[in-house]
Amino acid sequence: MDAWIILSVAAAAFQTLRFMLQKQLSIGTLSAGGATFARFAYSAPLVVLGLAGYLVWSGAALPARGGGFWAYALIGALMQVLATWCVVALFAARNFAVGITFKKTEVIQTALVGLLVLGDRISGLALAAIILGLVGVLVLSDNAGLPGLSLRRMMNRAVGLGIASGAFFAISAVAYRGATLEVASDDPLLRAGVTLAVVTVSQTIGLGAWLAWREAGQVRAVWGARRVALWMGVTSMGGSLCWFTAFTLQNAALVFAVGQIEVIFSLLVSWLVFREKLTLREAVGITLLTGSILALVLLG
Repeated sequence: MDAWIILSVAAAAFQTLRFMLQKQLSIGTLSAGGATFARFAYSAPLVVLGLAGYLVWSGAALPARGGGFWAYALIGALMQVLATWCVVALFAARNFAVGITFKKTEVIQTALVGLLVLGDRISGLALAAIILGLVGVLVLSDNAGLPGLSLRRMMNRAVGLGIASGAFFAISAVAYRGATLEVASDDPLLRAGVTLAVVTVSQTIGLGAWLAWREAGQVRAVWGARRVALWMGVTSMGGSLCWFTAFTLQNAALVFAVGQIEVIFSLLVSWLVFREKLTLREAVGITLLTGSILALVLLG
């Protein structure tokens, strides 16, 4: 099995854990901005230390960056902050499940952005597998595709947040892939580490300054929530490093498509932790999504 597939699955697992922690912090503890900042603030020091340690261990020098590196990295960083903020805001929305459904269009949006920005192309079979996975996600989402989902119900804040987060995540993924390709190294892990260090530090500084200006109390609240936020930083670092390394190896849309296994992980958590029962709709959705991921693995 190709390395990018393993990394995509690992990234999805880390992301499932991180969103669980982030949801806990966003309900009654931190604002959407504070919960978003906590993710970056607690992961940035770990990323920088990890990169430094890897350079010492491998004996490699810090690689040069191409002319487009900073533009790609900073645009990706901003888009990821906005995307994460939208997702955290979704936790408080009444129509959360419907909003998350539209957020999952990020895979299709990533394929389009990747084609327009980097010229990344995917085969017809891979596109068919991506669409199959999207159908699976829609089926898994409550009320998605059912008669009860009226146009009026779709016109709400949650849907707007979902579509926006998908678009922002798509742009950030393609920008990150572009940034990693600008790092002059044959080592995928080093290329990912350099990009991730720049991204997380810039996100911490930028969002921290914004909160200090607009929500000063949230900076102190993030420190107060460190017992949970620290673990969120650890899972965030693990997930981001896996995503970024996968982006160095493969088209971002295909990486995200395999990463949709996160939906299955989330359902497993609900069954094992919360003892929720599997419905027929969920069984059908999981079957479709699993078929999509298996097809992409075989194509990879």
